[in-house]
Amino acid sequence: MKTLEVKCGNVTIGGGHPVVVQTMCNTHTDDVEATFRQCVRMAEAGAEIIRITVPGPREVPAIAEVRERLRSEGIDAPIVADIHFSSATAIAVAPVVDKVRINPGNFHRDHGQARQEFARLLEVCKEHGTAIRIGLNHGSLGTYITEKYGNTPFAMAKAAMEWVEMCIDADFMQTVVSLKASNTSVMVEAYRLLAGMMQERGVVFPMHVGVTEAGNGDSGRIKSCVGISSLLSEGLGDTVRVSLTEDPVNEIPVGRYLSDRYGGRTASSMVRLGLNGRTAVAEYHAPSREKLLLDASCDFGKRLLDKELDEVTFTGTFLQDGKEVSVEESGFGAYLSDELMQAARRRFYKPEYIACPGCGRTMYDLQGAFEEVKRRTSHLHDVVIAVMGCIVNGPGEMADADWGYVGEGNHKVSIYHGKEPVLRHVPDTEAVDRLLELIEGR
Repeated sequence: MKTLEVKCGNVTIGGGHPVVVQTMCNTHTDDVEATFRQCVRMAEAGAEIIRITVPGPREVPAIAEVRERLRSEGIDAPIVADIHFSSATAIAVAPVVDKVRINPGNFHRDHGQARQEFARLLEVCKEHGTAIRIGLNHGSLGTYITEKYGNTPFAMAKAAMEWVEMCIDADFMQTVVSLKASNTSVMVEAYRLLAGMMQERGVVFPMHVGVTEAGNGDSGRIKSCVGISSLLSEGLGDTVRVSLTEDPVNEIPVGRYLSDRYGGRTASSMVRLGLNGRTAVAEYHAPSREKLLLDASCDFGKRLLDKELDEVTFTGTFLQDGKEVSVEESGFGAYLSDELMQAARRRFYKPEYIACPGCGRTMYDLQGAFEEVKRRTSHLHDVVIAVMGCIVNGPGEMADADWGYVGEGNHKVSIYHGKEPVLRHVPDTEAVDRLLELIEGR
């Protein structure tokens, strides 16, 4: 789908340009040295755009200093300020970054006031040549829209279109839009609906696509590829971020694979495909386990999400440590099939985990906590568990979760059942025990 071009620093998003790969810092922004060093690592790994959280006015000078230091080192990757709630912070940071990511509906509880504050931000961004990403997430829509349309993909698209219309009315065309969800089915449907609405309007802004809170390891990569590839294969999506609860540098190779694959610069290692009704049998000869995992996720994610297929069986080989490994005999084929079915929301063989990647707002060892939660809950079935870095994103963005483990800061955790906190201020040394007691006591 042809979109408008948006300039983000020296990078062009949309307009038929290659899909841009980005990532986000998980350092504390006011630690300028740590944030700068992580940005250097990201740029060296191939990040084309880097996002940094700006929790409040105090961090505005810090992100400006990070950007200035990067430029002095010859690193020109555009810097995006990630803002939650505060239009004042967004307005203050807009002159010193290349793009601002905001959800305008969070600017004020009064919707009319939120519109006024967004209009002011548009004026400032236009004055300074700063792009905007309107970033709405499932579960963070606000009552204004959910009372009309529920917490649905349609509501996500309708909410985004209100802000899109404001950009059009203000003649502000340096706009990118995203509608992320941890549920791949919700995420894909929301983006498809938004694309249709923008096409009908006659103004199509570039879309930033990603599966939010995808988790880590194989599951996070598969889930991200299933959702993102479903859209890229339809020509929807101009920039991607793969959200992993890991070192953010690890996100970049997966994002680069997706950009290269849908830019025609790499191809699948699948050599044969057989169909038996709604069951596929796929043979691969892959140069690595990772390549097979990514190829299979993109080859079959969309078909499973759209229910064109009900099952996939994997055969063939992949190389590991220079040796050829049988996909079937190693058990990797059956494991990959289970993981794909879960990522596509077709069959759950283990708990479904939602975990944010962490950012400068995270005040505890998110990665360590997530690994411990997974280890201690792996025996459970038919349960969705969220591990979230902070109270800002946690309650809203874990919309699909049955249980939530949300960092409060100061080594304390809140535990949620659905959207309701059932325990607060739990020491992080006890929080996993309390979570398990609650789950197993139900």
